[in-house]
Amino acid sequence: MWRLGFFFRDMAFGLLSVFLPLYVIAIGGSLVDIGIMFAVASFLVIPSSFFWGYLCDKTRRYKRYILLSFLASAIFLYFFTLTTSVGLLIILYAVMSTLHAAYEPPKNVLISELYTREEWEKTFAFYQVFTGTGWLIGLLLGFLMSSYGFGSTATLLVCSGLNLVAFILSLILVADPAFIFERSLVRVEKTIDFTYKGIVIASRILDGLSFNEKLKRENLSAFCGGLILFSLATTILFAPFPVFFSQELALPTNAIFAIYVLNSGVGVVGYFLAGSRASQATEKSHIGKAVIFRSLLAFLLVAVTRVPEYNAVLAAVILILMGFAYAFFLVFTLSLSMELMPAGKAGLFTGLVGIGSACGNFIGPFLAQTSGYISVFLTAGTIFFLAYIALKIST
Repeated sequence: MWRLGFFFRDMAFGLLSVFLPLYVIAIGGSLVDIGIMFAVASFLVIPSSFFWGYLCDKTRRYKRYILLSFLASAIFLYFFTLTTSVGLLIILYAVMSTLHAAYEPPKNVLISELYTREEWEKTFAFYQVFTGTGWLIGLLLGFLMSSYGFGSTATLLVCSGLNLVAFILSLILVADPAFIFERSLVRVEKTIDFTYKGIVIASRILDGLSFNEKLKRENLSAFCGGLILFSLATTILFAPFPVFFSQELALPTNAIFAIYVLNSGVGVVGYFLAGSRASQATEKSHIGKAVIFRSLLAFLLVAVTRVPEYNAVLAAVILILMGFAYAFFLVFTLSLSMELMPAGKAGLFTGLVGIGSACGNFIGPFLAQTSGYISVFLTAGTIFFLAYIALKIST
């Protein structure tokens, strides 16, 4: 039940994810303005994620930061309704994002401390299915509101209200864990297992016996690099996507919401399947397959611009398949990150993703406006492939 507040938070940001870029264009902004807004916010999220992660682990208090995130989001989304200035909107969004980042590290810690290591993949998958359904409902809400002609002020007030509901529910339902030791225990177990394998290999060598086992630790630096590259490619591709559908493919707002509804719905199915197939033995192979699949899909988007009769359908199908691949990637990298990240670094995952997002949120719209969407698709596909190589090295 403690997840219920997060469900409403995702409803709000699901609606906002498509609405906000289109809103910036509607009030006189450009693709570059969208890129600046998301990039500035993402750059600010990087240090704030490390700060919130350190603070919650240091104080061993998690609920307060979740409440801060949801309440701040509700307040700032209300402030959005009071201005149509692109510059002021960028500032408000950047400050909101800094405070909003406070919920992510505590959420990951709650999952990893309330459940055993064997349950992490299934629990992260269930969380993503549950909140992903909220995201899907938010997109459906956006589709209905745009279809019935609701204005931007009404949309922003709905987003603000949903975050306020998330705050109230979390105030009632979320509780700090009584004991915090699961992540430390996992790291001790990995050290013991690594030491045991080393002793076995050394014994076989001394006895003159052959052996096939490899003694190898995960490469944390390569893993972190892979996360940054994956996030970079994702945001380069997705930051200008709503405008691509609106301006290049001339789709109405409700049709764009409908495409994102399908993307989110397939993502929920992906989270469910990731949870049902979850195991520590297969998580690394699933990560690699998801990343290389996304790389191929990004390159396929180039064909969309070459087939004008079916470009909207093809782009929608590719976007939907990307949501499915992302579900597997997120579930297994979250589980692996909580195993690899040292104590006191609960915000590292969000911070690394933020580094890629910060750069990608500017590069994607900038490339789209100056060089066209083909350059966006080719750049994203190449970086996805580099992310695959880095993650392959890490494991």
